[in-house]
Amino acid sequence: MSELFAPLTLRSLTVPNRVWMAPMCQYSAAPDGPDQGAPNDWHFAHLAARAVGGTGLALVEATGVTPEGRISPYDLGLWNSRQQEAFGRVTRFLDEHGTVPAIQLAHAGRKAATERTWVDRGAPIGSGTYGWQPQAPSALAFDDASLTPQEMTAEDIQLVVRRFAESAERALAAGFRAVEVHGAHGYLINEFLSPFTNRRTDAYGGSFEGRTRFALEVVDAVRAVWPEELPVLFRISATDWLTENPEDPREGWTADDTVRFAKELHAHGVDLLDTSTGGNAPKARITTGPNYQVPFAERVKQETDIAVGAVGEITGARQAEEIIASGRADAVLLGRELLRRPYWANEAAAELGAEPTWPDPYHRAV
Repeated sequence: MSELFAPLTLRSLTVPNRVWMAPMCQYSAAPDGPDQGAPNDWHFAHLAARAVGGTGLALVEATGVTPEGRISPYDLGLWNSRQQEAFGRVTRFLDEHGTVPAIQLAHAGRKAATERTWVDRGAPIGSGTYGWQPQAPSALAFDDASLTPQEMTAEDIQLVVRRFAESAERALAAGFRAVEVHGAHGYLINEFLSPFTNRRTDAYGGSFEGRTRFALEVVDAVRAVWPEELPVLFRISATDWLTENPEDPREGWTADDTVRFAKELHAHGVDLLDTSTGGNAPKARITTGPNYQVPFAERVKQETDIAVGAVGEITGARQAEEIIASGRADAVLLGRELLRRPYWANEAAAELGAEPTWPDPYHRAV
């Protein structure tokens, strides 16, 4: 029997298989007007195709908890009732076709207010038509071409904590069954975690305890409004690829920090650590290749009690099966491969001898 297509239960939620769709920004929402940040036909078709294709859980892309928390003006958001209502169409379809609807809540921090990647490779918008002033733990620009963010006050921090909780409440009302806090890829929470980007001297900086305080406050706020029987996930960059590179003098977040923090997250009610890497430091030397991030997930799984998801150049059915069957991770999250092949899960099931979950209208054709 295929382990990849065995169900996974987190709290009282059972996901039908271990093939999950990673959150992938589409930069396709309206940038202004009454439908600003709301999912539209493109988002529906994008997510619905992966449900038809047999994906066990689909994570909606990084969704801003505030307008200023979006990566670009074209990001999804979940700070008002119109957005909440529009998401309901998506969650109903996923539910009806056996895919667990999940959403990643995010704040982009110093990497906010940028253009769509295919327009100008994510260049800062600045004071343009849709631009705004980014916020961050410290007034440090991502690189020479980026905007310098405004350092957040204690009041700013607490406001964002509340916004995460409010968006989680809206996510539940919209029909999502799992929520993920985005703490990776150089966005706001990751910026607080790493000494490379967090130069604060108050209670939210300095020591490991200080730098992790904001993240744990967000998790606690989300967990407080999220049902006890449903899971909370957390996406982390397991390393900045700085400290662990002997040729790079910059100090960053490390794999050791991730293992230590994973235990804290689990104690605060996080059920699965979605383990990625990088994104916080420009020009960091990243070692890539098939399964290149899996060892970070594997280490967390071996050294803690939290469930883990593995990501990063996972493209083949037998490759994914080995990751799960060997106990290296509890789920695999596919990104670009699911963009290329939306029916990947059903194709993999057939290859591995499991039962594909084609919808009834497709039975005559497959």
